[in-house]
Amino acid sequence: MSSKKESNTAKTKSPEVKKPDGKLPGKGDHIFLVDGSGYIFRAYHALPPLTRKSDGLPVGAVSGFCNMLYKLLQDTKDEFEPTHLAVIFDHSGKSFRNELYADYKAHRPPAPEDLVPQFALIRDAVRAFDVPSIEMEGFEADDLIATYACQAAANGARVTIVSSDKDLMQLVNGNIDMLDTMKLKAIGPAEVEEKFGVGPDKVVDVQALAGDSVDNVPGVPGIGIKTAALLINEYGDLDTLLERAGEIKQKKRRENLIEFADQARISRDLVRLKQDVPVTVGLEEMDIKTPDPVKLIGFLKDMEFTTLTKRVASELGVEADEVPAAGEHPADAPVIVEAKGPTERGGAPGAVSPSVEAPIDPDAYETVTEPGALKAWLKEAKDQGFMALDTETDSLDAMAARLVGVSIATRPGKACYIPLQHGSGEGLDFDGNGTPEQISLDEALGLLKPVLEDPAVLKIGQNLKYDLQVLKRHGIDVAPIDDTMLMSYALDAGLHGHGMDELSKLHLGHEPIPFKEIAGSGKSQITFDQVPIPKATRYAAEDADVTLRLYMILKPRLVAEKKITVYETLERPLVPVLVDMEHEGVKIDRQVLSRLSGEFSQKMGAYEEEIYELAGEEFNIGSPKQLGEILYDKKGLSGGRKTKTGAWSTDAAALEELAAQGHELPQRILDWRGLSKLKSTYTDALPEYINKETGRVHTSYSMASTTTGRLASSEPNLQNIPVRTEDGRRIRTAFIAEKGMKLISADYSQIELRLVAHIAGVKELKDAFADGLDIHAMTASEIFNVPIKGMEPSVRRRAKAINFGIIYGISAFGLANQLGISRSEAGDYIDLYFKRFPGIRDYMESTKESAHKNGFVETIFGRKIHLPEINSKNGARRSFMERAAINAPIQGSAADIIRRAMIHMAGALSRVDLKARMLLQVHDELIFEAPEKETEKTCKLVCDVMSKAAEPAIALSVPLDVEANAADNWDEAH
Repeated sequence: MSSKKESNTAKTKSPEVKKPDGKLPGKGDHIFLVDGSGYIFRAYHALPPLTRKSDGLPVGAVSGFCNMLYKLLQDTKDEFEPTHLAVIFDHSGKSFRNELYADYKAHRPPAPEDLVPQFALIRDAVRAFDVPSIEMEGFEADDLIATYACQAAANGARVTIVSSDKDLMQLVNGNIDMLDTMKLKAIGPAEVEEKFGVGPDKVVDVQALAGDSVDNVPGVPGIGIKTAALLINEYGDLDTLLERAGEIKQKKRRENLIEFADQARISRDLVRLKQDVPVTVGLEEMDIKTPDPVKLIGFLKDMEFTTLTKRVASELGVEADEVPAAGEHPADAPVIVEAKGPTERGGAPGAVSPSVEAPIDPDAYETVTEPGALKAWLKEAKDQGFMALDTETDSLDAMAARLVGVSIATRPGKACYIPLQHGSGEGLDFDGNGTPEQISLDEALGLLKPVLEDPAVLKIGQNLKYDLQVLKRHGIDVAPIDDTMLMSYALDAGLHGHGMDELSKLHLGHEPIPFKEIAGSGKSQITFDQVPIPKATRYAAEDADVTLRLYMILKPRLVAEKKITVYETLERPLVPVLVDMEHEGVKIDRQVLSRLSGEFSQKMGAYEEEIYELAGEEFNIGSPKQLGEILYDKKGLSGGRKTKTGAWSTDAAALEELAAQGHELPQRILDWRGLSKLKSTYTDALPEYINKETGRVHTSYSMASTTTGRLASSEPNLQNIPVRTEDGRRIRTAFIAEKGMKLISADYSQIELRLVAHIAGVKELKDAFADGLDIHAMTASEIFNVPIKGMEPSVRRRAKAINFGIIYGISAFGLANQLGISRSEAGDYIDLYFKRFPGIRDYMESTKESAHKNGFVETIFGRKIHLPEINSKNGARRSFMERAAINAPIQGSAADIIRRAMIHMAGALSRVDLKARMLLQVHDELIFEAPEKETEKTCKLVCDVMSKAAEPAIALSVPLDVEANAADNWDEAH
């Protein structure tokens, strides 16, 4: 693992192309995920060496990659109609698999010398095409692809993985396929089964047995793909096979399976793709855009790709000669403001002096290895009242990371690094004794603590939540703070990403030192505590220097652009709240999860027997091909559709359609699949996240990963635990309170509908909420002219679908699919709705008009959400952005309200001496742990704070209803 510069959310290298609505793509959308690393090597080997004529720079792989990406974008427009696309790359460093197995990929040779300088150019090329270029330290591209694919498929979207990599074939199912663009071949479940002899759901087990010499996955000696497939088909899965290995008749095979059983299990962990990577770029940010002609053509001309430049210019309808090469003009010239630095505690600085634009010189930074020198730096910070701060660690997990060092900047260009826990190694020796000279951890923390906690000294950082969490574990509560990531987020949400490297290039015109430059890459990469201290100083102190310069540019903008209130009331004060929540964590009952896992297994077994009986034969339930043959060829069920490969589609939509016709078999298949997902994603996986020291699970919240202000949870994601099914809700029974405590769940009731009523000024809806009526029954009564008393459930259900659909700009087509009615009937319902509630249509039209004029919308608290493509010439794209414009103020206002509630909560509890601790935020719900004897008082106070969270900033014209309950576990409290 490396320092958090590249591994943490705000300091990731992954460029972000933001989308303003914050909604995940779902049914009707088609996501293309391109295996960028595979593309690179195909491009490199497909073409002869090519250099740029002007300077001899190798560009053959860049040329091949650009042509392949352009062809993909052009070829898929009509046949596949993708709505979203991203290119995913391998990070240059080690992945978590190297911690599981040190020799993983150890035999791979280094990249060819002429390819190395092209990696960065290829990432630039992707950005020039206005496509997200994504990578994450600690994870391979396949893991990110798996995470995105499963997220999108779970949300109803279709996914195509552009790759032929066999490791990705484990992901293929009814909603996820692959496309080999070199052979123009689609890869679905049938193709996977043809290659491996098993369906996609068993590929991992087969690979675990067979191993992989290319990646140095050991497997079991003497077992290849064919033998592995035979064994897995016979015994069902790897665990069963290993348990019953003694039954194998072939002596050598039996002995190897017994002897190398643990090796097989390790191999399974190596080949199984991670589906819950804490990605920092969301699916909602991958929507396909028309590239900026100046940016794309400028890049191509800079690379001297004449033919492709002409083709692209023609496609975009511009004259290539009128666009300068990227190197001929400062495309990302820094924004320079004149000022001196922060002169008020926590306030905006005065004018930034010209020193902000002075060249950044990493060789000028100081290494602090003596207590006296550290005292001098801290005295300067205390005298002037501010300092930039950054930590370096050896882990992505703030609750487990070792504090390796701290960097400080007091003026632009003046920064230092304080090494604390660098180990011995080549280049580390300062004094000839074999260990680096550095201040002891305890002594350094003793000197830092008074200043870091001094209310008269402002601490400035980038994504400070991580640093605060690390320092909190060492007994330091850092305050007051300012965060450049959150300043950028308050100013420019939707325009670009907010990571330090991206902000540095955008505002300072400076590209910070990449991690691989100081720690190496691939097999030879070292952790930050092993980085030679002189190199560590250049890298770490630069972070602090860049952060201070960004602060001096961004803080004045908050005032000038009237976003200081958003930052000061919704962003900055939430940081310590989330630090405390993440630090507390939540207790998980392993036994409950184990029992549920066993029950799910038994229930799945019962389903299997029932499925076999209904089918009239046994078959591989996880095989779409076999299932399709059973349903359509043998049973003769009607309404089936075939995929482009000619196989029957057995995705969730197809099975749900059959089940709705009254067929039992497809319903049981759906039941079986649902349990399988619950078991693998939750009951089996959650125990792995329990912290060994605390015995609790500590999720991490991302503050700037959506455009609307909604928080995102990761490692693990506790915001997506299913609640729509009984079995899904049972997962929450494993979230428990400590002895003598209770969990409290407090949930807003229909907050987004209430905000529609307030923002759109709909009197009928406001009156209904004020009177505490059933809003869906009232809507049904208003639209369909039926009395509320004795109303049929189906009528209320239709009104509910319209109520929630209006928020998300539902179309007649979408409503028809949701209710199972004709499109014309659905259109009539929507027309009736708007006739009865004309204020909603007025709101929608005025919001769209404002968005087209201004390029952004705002929440009721002033959060600005930029919509850079609202005036797109593409009609479908423009319509999509208009729907986003309508939804964003509603969803964003709801997100702002719960942020305000969280910020107000700690003080409210403290004032009445209640000991409750806020543990989790799940969309419109807050979860607390409170002493059993205080639950009644705590519930009352929590409801009061949440219901009044908008005040005094906004006096809502509708009440915010909150329901809070206490119980021993989350499910009972919800």
